[in-house]
Amino acid sequence: MEEDKMTVILLEPGKLARIEKIGRSLHELQQIVGGGIEAAYYFPEKVCLVCNAEGKVCGLPLNRAVYGRRGELLDIIAGTAFICDCRGEDFDSLSTEQLARYKKRFLYPEYFVRTVEGIMGVPYRPTAGRER
Repeated sequence: MEEDKMTVILLEPGKLARIEKIGRSLHELQQIVGGGIEAAYYFPEKVCLVCNAEGKVCGLPLNRAVYGRRGELLDIIAGTAFICDCRGEDFDSLSTEQLARYKKRFLYPEYFVRTVEGIMGVPYRPTAGRER
C-alpha cells in the first residue's frame, strides 16, 4: 500500500506547511486540491507545485506566494496545493533534503496586501486551534 503513496509538502491556506503522505491517483490528487489539477514549474530543479487549475477563478482562499531568485513575486497560489517531485512521467516523493528545504521555504501562510510597489505577501504564524 505504501507504494501507492508519495511524500510531499502540503500547503493549506491558513495553516503551517507540513510533510504529508498522499495518494497518487488522479482522483486523490483532485480531492486534495479541490478540483482539476495543474502543475506549475517555478523551481530550478525537477520539482513542481500542484494546485487547483481554477483556484483563483473560483475564488479559493489565497495561500502562498512563489518568489523568483531575486525576490520578485512570480505567482500567488489559491487553495490547497502540494509540492512534489516531477522528474518522471508521474508525480513522486520529494527527497528528505527537499522535504526539509521546501517545508522551511513555505512554512508560514501569508496574508496579501496591495502596496505602492505591488502586491506583497506577509507571512504569519497561525494561532493554535484557530487555523483556517
